[in-house]
Amino acid sequence: MLQNLESFVGKDINVLSNVLESYAKRDFTKKLDSNTCGKIGNEISVMNNMITQMLIDNQMDGIKLEESSTKLSQNVNILNQNANNQAASLEEIAASITEISENINQTSQKTQEMFTLSSNTKHSSQEGKDLANKTVISMDEINEKVQTINEAISVIDQIAFQTNILSLNAAVEAATAGEAGKGFAVVAQEVRNLASRSAEAAQEIKNLVESATMQTQEGKEISSKMISGFEELEDKINETNHLINDVTNAAKEQTQGMNLISDNINGLDKFTQENAEIASKTNSISMDTNKIALGVVESVNKNNFEGKRSL
Repeated sequence: MLQNLESFVGKDINVLSNVLESYAKRDFTKKLDSNTCGKIGNEISVMNNMITQMLIDNQMDGIKLEESSTKLSQNVNILNQNANNQAASLEEIAASITEISENINQTSQKTQEMFTLSSNTKHSSQEGKDLANKTVISMDEINEKVQTINEAISVIDQIAFQTNILSLNAAVEAATAGEAGKGFAVVAQEVRNLASRSAEAAQEIKNLVESATMQTQEGKEISSKMISGFEELEDKINETNHLINDVTNAAKEQTQGMNLISDNINGLDKFTQENAEIASKTNSISMDTNKIALGVVESVNKNNFEGKRSL
C-alpha cells in the first residue's frame, strides 16, 4: 500500500507541497520532477504547462488587443477630426451657397426692375413714335393747305397783272381824251398802284409760304428721323427684353441648382454628423476595450511564469 501511495504522490510530499504553494502564490515557474513526484506530480506538471500556455496566450492576446484598441482609438480620433473638419467645410460651403442664392435673388429682382423700366421705355417710345407719325400727318396737311394758298396767290398775281394792264390801257385812253380824261387818268393810276401793291403783298405772302413750306418739310424730315429713331430704339428695347428674359431664366436655373446643391450639402452634413456620432461611440467602445485589454494584461502580469514578456 505504501508502495502504491509512493507511486501516486512521489517520494517527497514536501516538494509537491512547496510547488503547489508557489502555484497558489501565482508563481508557475517551479517544475516537478516526474521521477520523484509520481502520477499526481505528472498531472500537476501538465496543469502547469496548460496554465503557463494559457497565461502566455492571455498576455499576448491582451497586448495585441491593447495595441489594436489603441490603433483603433487613434484612427477613430482621426476620423472624428476629419468629420469635424468636413462639417466645418460644409458649414462654410452652406454659408457661401446662401450668399450666392441671395445674390441670385437680388439679381432676379434687379432684372425684373430692368424689365419694368424697359417696358415703360418701350411704351414711351411707342407714344413718341405715334406723336411723330401724327406730326408727319399734320405736316402733310399743312403742305396741302400751303399748296392751296400758293394757288390762291397765283390767282391774285394774275388778277393784279391783268388789273395793271387794264389800268395802263385806261391811262392811255385818258390821255387821248385830253382834259376830259384827267379824272379818269387819276383813277386809273390809283388802280395801277393798288394792283402793284397787291402783287407785292402776294409776293411777300408767297415768300412767307415758301419759307413755311421749307420749315414744314424740315419738320417732316425730322419727324421721319424721329420715327426711325423710335423704331430703332424699340428694336433695341426688344433685344434688351430678350436678354433680360435670358438672364431671368438663367437666374431661375441657378436658383434651382443652388437649392439642389443646398439639399445635397444638408444631406452630407447629416451623414457627417451621423459619422461623427458613430466615431464618438466607436471611440468609447475602443477606450472600454483598451481598459479591458490593460486589465487582462495586468491580471496576467500578476502571475510569474516561463515565457512571460516584460512590459
